[in-house]
Amino acid sequence: MTENRYDYIIVGAGSAGCVLANRLTEDGDKRVLLLETGGSDKSIFIQMPTALSIPMNTKKYAWQFETELEPYLDNRRMHCPRGKVLGGSSSINGMVYVRGHARDFDEWESEGASGWDYQNVLPYFKKAEQWAFGGDDYRGDSGPLGVNNGNNMRNPLYKAFIRAGVDAGYLETDDYNGARQEGFGAMHMTVKNGRRWSTANAYLRPAMDRPNLTVVTHALVHKVVLEGKTATGVRYEQGGRLHEATAAEEVILSAGSIGSPHLLQLSGIGKREVLEQAGIEVQHELPGVGENLQDHLEFYFQFRCKQPVSLNGKLDWWNKLKIGLRWILRKDGLGATNHFESCGFIRSKAGVEWPDLQYHFLPAAMRYDGKEAFNGDGFQLHIGHNKPRSRGFVHVQSADPRQAPRIRFNYLEHEADREGFRDCVRLTREIISQPAMDDYRGAEIQPGANVQTDDEIDAFVRQAVESAYHPSCSCKMGTDERAVVDPETRVRGIQNLRVVDSSIFPTIPNGNLNAPTIMVAERAADLIRGREPLQSAEVPVVMDDQWQARQRPGQAKRALA
Repeated sequence: MTENRYDYIIVGAGSAGCVLANRLTEDGDKRVLLLETGGSDKSIFIQMPTALSIPMNTKKYAWQFETELEPYLDNRRMHCPRGKVLGGSSSINGMVYVRGHARDFDEWESEGASGWDYQNVLPYFKKAEQWAFGGDDYRGDSGPLGVNNGNNMRNPLYKAFIRAGVDAGYLETDDYNGARQEGFGAMHMTVKNGRRWSTANAYLRPAMDRPNLTVVTHALVHKVVLEGKTATGVRYEQGGRLHEATAAEEVILSAGSIGSPHLLQLSGIGKREVLEQAGIEVQHELPGVGENLQDHLEFYFQFRCKQPVSLNGKLDWWNKLKIGLRWILRKDGLGATNHFESCGFIRSKAGVEWPDLQYHFLPAAMRYDGKEAFNGDGFQLHIGHNKPRSRGFVHVQSADPRQAPRIRFNYLEHEADREGFRDCVRLTREIISQPAMDDYRGAEIQPGANVQTDDEIDAFVRQAVESAYHPSCSCKMGTDERAVVDPETRVRGIQNLRVVDSSIFPTIPNGNLNAPTIMVAERAADLIRGREPLQSAEVPVVMDDQWQARQRPGQAKRALA
């Protein structure tokens, strides 16, 4: 067994780990070891945005986790891929850039994550970001993370969808990551110069030439090494040999919402009965580890398209070859976008204060993994209820780090979540029925016009929903007995050990998780280094002042028209 000494050890070169590796080495006075189980991200299928379905479904680049039988989804097993490559899930995800609603972070504060309210986290979103259209009070223009709108909605279906939302009585929002999330508008993606702008590209690659950063790939971490209640390093395997690395200051777990709780449990930190059942000696009882697991579900609302403008006509091998060659030569065209270029955020009913439903619009009718393309022109909306009340778990099964943990989300256990998906079906039909879609809207493919009653909708949803790939909250931040880390991201009761990734979210935000995960790592880097946090932002958040009485802001205006 070899041994190496560092100041900080970061486990996981993903969305958070790459940020930390950059920020903790930028002063040059701290030696940092970054460990990643996967390997290089230098693959055309990772770097070309339109190829997003390939790395997500490839064992080389992603942990292909599956849940246990989900009891409220007709006992289906759900796919739960997590990044296993430099860049982690930011190298295999859909590249959609959504911060979440301002109230999501105020909710974190109310859950005990003091200092993580919107006004305090906004400066870190801005610090991370290089927004293609310039900075303002809400957007950053000089950060590492390139963000744009892909092909700027050249396909006419994108803008037709936005107009349909306005026709239905909702607002058009100029920037859902700015002052007002609620409404319909252009969607943003982490793409720069036509390439996926993962945290590996944005943060890690610029830092890899620093002499104080060591990056070790194909390293499977077995456990955090503890001396009493203090973390002193990690034990990991590479090339069939065991290694032990020592951290003079801290060990930081950034292995994600499945990997981080699993590693804590492998190290003897967690709920006593879970550890004992797996044959692991309890080093520190912390009952919240692996609990509070949350995710977003979505389904595809599909329609035939009456005009030959959809991407379904580009799915044959010849068109794919042309798209790929153009991207290789010019880094533009249909290869340089994730194709989710317009979106919507709405509230499901009156009395809901901020949006809880999210739309990704796709000018094609196909599966997220690229399979089962519809024969003919079509379009679809990915729609989901984004503030679930159901909670699941991640539980270690064995002391063997190669054995995957038990994962169960208990999707749709809570009646409010089932009700939210009924709203998804009915509100979507109303939106797509608007005049703006008349030139394009054909027959409803899925769910199908015969799906109308609550029972019919519930049955369809149980069979059709898929994960939006946003597992989170399994090592929640706070101060209550279920909290795993404190508001400084330190594991409660253990010295020199932190968790920094989406597992520490107290609740899941209304949106995709890559942007808030990067923000968490940016802010945590300042906490780790003992720096004063960035000055809080005093900016207005625009919301419907009559949210208690109406479901959409444009209702009154629509009634007068």
